[in-house]
Amino acid sequence: LATVRPAIPALDRAATAAANSLLAGGKLAYAGAGSSGLMALADCLELAGTFGIPPDRTPMLFAGGTDALLHMTGGVEDDPALAQADFQRAGLGQGDTILCLSASGSTPYTRIIADLARAAGLTVVGFANVPGSKLLEQSHIPILLDTGPEVVNGSTRMGAATAQKVALNMLSVRMGILLGHVHDGYMVNVVADNSKLQDRAARIVAAISGRDIATAKAALLQTGGAVKPAVLIAAGCTPEQAATHLQTSGGALGPALSASSKQGHPTGSIA
Repeated sequence: LATVRPAIPALDRAATAAANSLLAGGKLAYAGAGSSGLMALADCLELAGTFGIPPDRTPMLFAGGTDALLHMTGGVEDDPALAQADFQRAGLGQGDTILCLSASGSTPYTRIIADLARAAGLTVVGFANVPGSKLLEQSHIPILLDTGPEVVNGSTRMGAATAQKVALNMLSVRMGILLGHVHDGYMVNVVADNSKLQDRAARIVAAISGRDIATAKAALLQTGGAVKPAVLIAAGCTPEQAATHLQTSGGALGPALSASSKQGHPTGSIA
């Protein structure tokens, strides 16, 4: 945490850039190789389940692709053609944001993608654990996580990767808040598509709306498991009114709840 704390202002700028890209209908991409790529992948994969962001809006560029997830080899991170092909396949363009991670800040795969991203008009966020590294110089928003020498020399899956994971957690949660997908500490853009999430969604709807679990589950049935409109329906809105309030608020649940309350549908929590 001491390593990440100085980077918090830059992480906030990065989260804002990422949220703005998604709000504009664009993409948030992740790129990395080896341990840094794995940290990026872990954060990327959680966005759909936590914040309901479709995976096609959050492409992952990982050196070596899916094969490297089972048997990581060093050579793939040195292949310029692979980096170029992965970037083209991701379908990224003007206005998108990309998070590029490299412990050393010198990984060829990640640096090539950062250059391609700049040329294509993306906002480049660079994470590195070495001060003055090339990746930080290439980035619009450089994020230095100065973890120093590893306990096991060269094993960046330890200190460097741990700091990267903490930083990514902070960035993605802040982004979720800016997108309006977090309300009163709850993940309100989750879509309940399995038994565990259905139970969680019902508890969220009940807690925010101030209604019982049965009412919450009935509301979720009307929304296909979507939490935000279910909260409003549980509070007394019709599905049509819920959709209107959320459209007017830009998808933010707090203002939608306030508007609902003014129409005579009081809720348990409108903070």
